[in-house]
Order: sequence, then structure tokens, then C-alpha cells
Amino acid sequence: MSASPRALRALVLLAGFYLVALVVLGVLLGADVAAWVWAPAPVAVKVTVFSALLGYPVLRGAFALGASTGGDKEALPVTEADQPELWAAVRSLAERSGTRPPDEILLTGEVNAAVSEDARLLGLLPGRRRLYLGVPLLTGLNEPQLHSVIAHELGHYGNADTRLAGITRRGRDCVLRTVAAFQEQERKRIGKEASRQEKADAKRLRKGKQARGVDTGRTGLRYRLMAKPFQAYALFYLRASSGVGRQQELAADRMAVRVAGRDATASALREIAALDAAHDFYQSRYALLGVEAGLLPPRGEVFGGLRHLLADPRRRSDLAELRGELPADEPSPYDSHPPVAERVRLIEAQPDDGRGADPVRPALALLRDTEQVLAQLEDVLLTPEALAMGRAEWPELAHRGMHALATSAAGPLRTALAAAGVAPGSAADDLTALLDSADAGQLWSVAGHLPKSSEAAQATGRAAREFLRPALETGTYRLAELALVEKGAYWELSWSEQVRLRLPGTAHPGETDEALTAAVRAATADAPDTAPLRALLAH
Repeated sequence: MSASPRALRALVLLAGFYLVALVVLGVLLGADVAAWVWAPAPVAVKVTVFSALLGYPVLRGAFALGASTGGDKEALPVTEADQPELWAAVRSLAERSGTRPPDEILLTGEVNAAVSEDARLLGLLPGRRRLYLGVPLLTGLNEPQLHSVIAHELGHYGNADTRLAGITRRGRDCVLRTVAAFQEQERKRIGKEASRQEKADAKRLRKGKQARGVDTGRTGLRYRLMAKPFQAYALFYLRASSGVGRQQELAADRMAVRVAGRDATASALREIAALDAAHDFYQSRYALLGVEAGLLPPRGEVFGGLRHLLADPRRRSDLAELRGELPADEPSPYDSHPPVAERVRLIEAQPDDGRGADPVRPALALLRDTEQVLAQLEDVLLTPEALAMGRAEWPELAHRGMHALATSAAGPLRTALAAAGVAPGSAADDLTALLDSADAGQLWSVAGHLPKSSEAAQATGRAAREFLRPALETGTYRLAELALVEKGAYWELSWSEQVRLRLPGTAHPGETDEALTAAVRAATADAPDTAPLRALLAH
């Protein structure tokens, strides 16, 4: 579909919102006129106020047309003087794509690339262009693959997608903001009514009467009803505009193949799917591991440390499996992107263009002063609270981070021990006291002081034990870890597998993990056997 029909379609969708808004406002205005003509003045005043309250969210959504869409991203701008090789590559790709290059290049922390354009007159006139590149892409892709990604994004410029996106985005924002305004008013009414009923119940209880309870089922009903036509149009709008979005993505894929080659484009899509999973894993298991202890990795490693994970042989093998098994996403009528598997299939079905066999550099080689860039990216993307945290080298971060997590996880059990009459002491002392309680047949009496859900609090006998067993096992395991650390054990960093506790003299942390898991299960069984855990503590 060429730019002109797409522009007309976007304008028609936008106009449809205003048509729905005018119909709703017309109904409200008609009700006001009828009330002033046929109803008594007090009733007419009430109807007018009622209409004004219902019409406000509609007008609020309509005036969203000129409001900011919130599309700006936090990112690190890089100038041509700072990064000449990256800029040269982007300019060359823009020339080969037959489009004007971006005016700005900005680096983000996402596994994604995107383009935007500050178009004018609802996107009908071109404006300042920005290219967003995720540093994880630079870290995980090679140069041809990154060229393919950039060519894909530049293809959106060439197809006028970024300019027409202004109309589509503004229309979507109008509809969604109107729905949100009705929902906001509904929540306020429900909150006020719930507060009123709670105060009434408190007053009844003070008088010795029975409380009626809080029931807000019908509160805010008029706002829910008013929102329905806009919700229906929002679903229609998303479905209609998403179909165009999928066509734009496939057109941009064809541009990437033409500029960067079939193999580079297909392999980039496969790599990004695997890289996305790897990045999420890295952030949760490594970069944020020390947050509980108030620590971050060395400067530049919050985003740059992904390199260590990708360089590990075992992780590379895992990623190779992910590349070969693309997610079989179910196509959604509201998704602006076709499933990745479908995109790869269409690309790989094209004839071999003979490109992609030459040796290639990692895409990160395009950056000058990489370590400085990674550090600057943290300054832009991290919160002031995060930037104020301490820094630690990876081995220390792993140990101190896990120690803080274990301390937090063992807290409920240590509190339960104190409630059972055990004087707080070191982790080893608390663990010994817990094992003594198990040998004395008092283990479940201690466990009874652990936090319980309402359902668990009502259970008795074996059912009560099964409710408490997971918390008891987790608390005992973490308490045992802390006790072993007091005896010289330590958490060992590994890029191949999870950070695990290691006893001095053992060949592998997995030995400690297996032995500790078995010992904890034995100590917390219905017929407790504390000998294995006591032996580990003695070791």
C-alpha cells in the first residue's frame, strides 16, 4: 500500500474517533435541551451537571490530539565526532536504502532498534529524524546483522511509515485517553463510595449495630456505560491500524534483505529472539543480583556485562538452540508485527544472494571508547538511587548479593524460632536450635509461627503441614547457607550456570547444592533426620 492510501486510511480512522465523540456529545446536549424544555428547573440543572460530568472525559480525549504522546525514550545521544564509524555506517546504509539519514543516533539499553520523526501537520510533512539503537544489539550481533537491523528501520523512513505514524499514534492516543479518563472517574467514584460506606459501618459498630459491609457494584456505572462506545472503537482502531503495521514491517524486511542480504537479515531476526531471552536472564540473574545488598556491577557493566554471558561456551550452546527454535507466536489482530517465525520463513524463502560468507566483526567494534560509552549509558538510564549504590567486582557482587538474598529469605524462619522461644544468635546457632527442635519433635510447632495464608491458617493436621512445608524448606535451606558461610563457604560466580554456594574442598558448587538440598529435605520430613545437615555444618 503506497503512502497516499495509508495516509487517507489513517485520517479516516482519526476522523472516526471525532465522529463517535460528536455523537456522544450530541446525545448529552440533546438530553440537556429536553430537560430545560420539559422538566422543572431543579431537574434541568441536575441533568446539565450530570451531562457535563460525563462529557468532560470525551472533551479531554479529543484535546489529546495536540498533547504529547510520550513517545520520547531515555537514551544516550552519540555525535558524529564521538562515533564516526557508526555514523558512517548509518549514512552509507541510508544512501543504499534511498532515504535521508537520521539527524540523531541515540543508544538505549533495550534489545531493540527503532526510528522516529518529528513530522509536522499530523505527519504530512517530514521532520527531524532519530535512530534508536539498543546496546544489547551491538553486543550480540555482528556487523552485517546490525546493518540489516538498521536498514530495516531506515526502510520505515523510505516508506513514509514514521511520518504516517504521527497520524495513527495521535488517533490511538485520543481513543485510549478518552477510555482512561472514564476509568479514572469511575475509580474516583468507587473510592469515595467505599470510603463513605466504611465510615458508615464504623459508626454503626460504635453504636453496637451490625456492619453492612462495602458494596460498590453499581457505583460508577454511568462512566462504565459511557466508556463502552469508545472501548469498542479502540478495539476497531487497533485492529485496523495494526494490519497496516504488519504490512510496513514486511516491507521493511524486504528493504533489509536488499541492502544487507538475505542471510544477514534472517540470522539477525533469529539472533535477536535469542538475545532478548539472554538479556532478560542476564539482567535478573547477574546485573541486578546485588541490589538487595545495595550493590551494582563495576561501572559500565550493568549493560556491558552481557558480553561475559554471551562469551561463555555453555551459554553459546543454549543460545544456538534458541536460534533454531523460533517462538511460534499466535498471530494477534492487534499486533503491529507479524510473528518472527513468519518473517524468517519469508526471508529465507528468497533466492540466495551470495552474501554472508565473508569473515565479520562484532557490531560492538563500530563503537569508539566502548567502555566509556557503556558507563555514560548508565548515567543516562539508571535512576539516581541506582547510581548512588556501591560497586563491586563480579565475584564479590555474586557473594554479597546472594548473602543478602539468603538473609532476607531466612528471616521468616528466624522470626518463627524467636517466637518459639529460641534466643536469636548466629545463623549456625539458629540452625542448630532448629535441628534440636526437630529431634525433640517440635519442628512443626516452630513452623506454626511462619506467616500463613488465610487458607493455611484454617488447616489442621497433615494439610497444615503441607501448607507450611515449602516455606519451612526454603527458610531452612537459606538458614543453612548462612550457617555454612559462617564456617567458610562462599557463593561462587559462574557465567555457565546459576550462582551457587560452594564448600571449601569441594570440586564443584553443584556438590554442595545437591548435598544441602538432600539434607534439608531429610531434616524437614515428617520423620526428621537431622544427621546429614549436622554433618554438613560440621564439615
